[in-house]
Amino acid sequence: MAVAARSQIESSGCAGSSRIAVRAEKSAQTIALIVACMMARRSFLLPSTALGAGSLGALLGRADCQRLLSAVPADGGAGIRVEAGDVRLDADSGEPQVVAPAGRLAAMVEADVSFMLTTSGSTGLPKIVPLSAGAVDRFTDWAAARFRISSGTRVLSYAPLSFDLCLLDIWATLKVGGTVVLVDEERATDGRYLAELVRAERIQVVQSVPMFYGLLANAYGGQPFAGVEQLIVTGDKAPTQLLGQLPSLFPNARIYNVYGSTETNDSFLHEVVGVADIAVDLPIGRPIDGVDALVVDVDDAVLDGPAEGELLVRTPFQTAGYLDPAASVGKFVAIGDGKQPYFRTGDLVRRDAHGVYTLLGRRDFQVKVRGTRVNLAEVEHVILGHSAVLEAAVVGVPDEITGTRIHAVVRRSAPGSPNSLILRERCRLQLPRAAIPTTIDLVDTPLPATATGKVDRQALIRAVLDRR
Repeated sequence: MAVAARSQIESSGCAGSSRIAVRAEKSAQTIALIVACMMARRSFLLPSTALGAGSLGALLGRADCQRLLSAVPADGGAGIRVEAGDVRLDADSGEPQVVAPAGRLAAMVEADVSFMLTTSGSTGLPKIVPLSAGAVDRFTDWAAARFRISSGTRVLSYAPLSFDLCLLDIWATLKVGGTVVLVDEERATDGRYLAELVRAERIQVVQSVPMFYGLLANAYGGQPFAGVEQLIVTGDKAPTQLLGQLPSLFPNARIYNVYGSTETNDSFLHEVVGVADIAVDLPIGRPIDGVDALVVDVDDAVLDGPAEGELLVRTPFQTAGYLDPAASVGKFVAIGDGKQPYFRTGDLVRRDAHGVYTLLGRRDFQVKVRGTRVNLAEVEHVILGHSAVLEAAVVGVPDEITGTRIHAVVRRSAPGSPNSLILRERCRLQLPRAAIPTTIDLVDTPLPATATGKVDRQALIRAVLDRR
């Protein structure tokens, strides 16, 4: 299919030097189309299928993509057909027209760019993250060796094709001759389907966000997933209660907590070695081989030894910068030896005397309530510590009097308990007065999630504002 797709790319009207966008619908045909782009040594953007028409057009314009390609089954599903469309939206659609400008790739981006991934776009139009072929090679080599993926290894792919987790799930696996099992995107929140898939396909390696493991925990029916050998938790902080279930769900698996970002890929690793390890804040661990990490204070002074501050990292797998040079300013910083820049993660961490790092929260999760600074991640941590809480999200909502009002949304394991009074008292005993949520919504269904499986905090804020 990849050979056929390459031939179709070359005959589709795509200029030899232009970049290509591939509609990231999760299928074997799309994967073959991406392989065809690699074979043709073409840079390709993988925009999320969740983007609206206006955002998609703007993103393709920024990437200087002349054509948007889609892969569809042909010949009864055994073949592939590549459909190509111009990157220009219909003026009558009400959406802005976008004509791809020439030469938008920044000079600092390496010439051998292959994958162009995107950030989540939670604060606006996603940023484009170009990765060189060398960076992808280094990461896939590391991932396959570290998680024992080899010829015949069966790996589950849960994340969208546009998400950086696919560099391990799909591309490291295929590189060494393993088997990738794709989760049907239409059934990605069906726990029973996921449990049956893991068993029926004899999955050995699983990497996913906490939401996936929560779905499995609710649907596994007392029958553990004994065939899983390597289990990777990533993408978001997992509730302590869920972490405590993993050893019994996956009795034969080595369990890892992995930390990273789209810009740097994986950078920290911690292996969970027992229940005692789960009973406290789960560390993100230590930097993986070849990764440098710094902890800095609010003035960007580098802190030595045990410390708390913002995490800066640089990895052998990272991008040279965002496609738009202006977006890179302040995010990729030169410190120390002047070699490869560090990426400013925006995450607050604690480093102990043994060099082990623990994630505390986001720097941008800090808000001011009546002049007092509050870390919303700390409030979430206190609420999640209740044994009957499955999920919690704490957001800052604009308020005319206090500037910001703290609002919590809490999913319980059973209706009726805990109630909001119990949770407020818990917060009162463990947090400063300014950090106690003004309002708490109690729900018995999963919190809204983004395409990458993280809690959609913007949706929660919109829901509160819509009720005014």
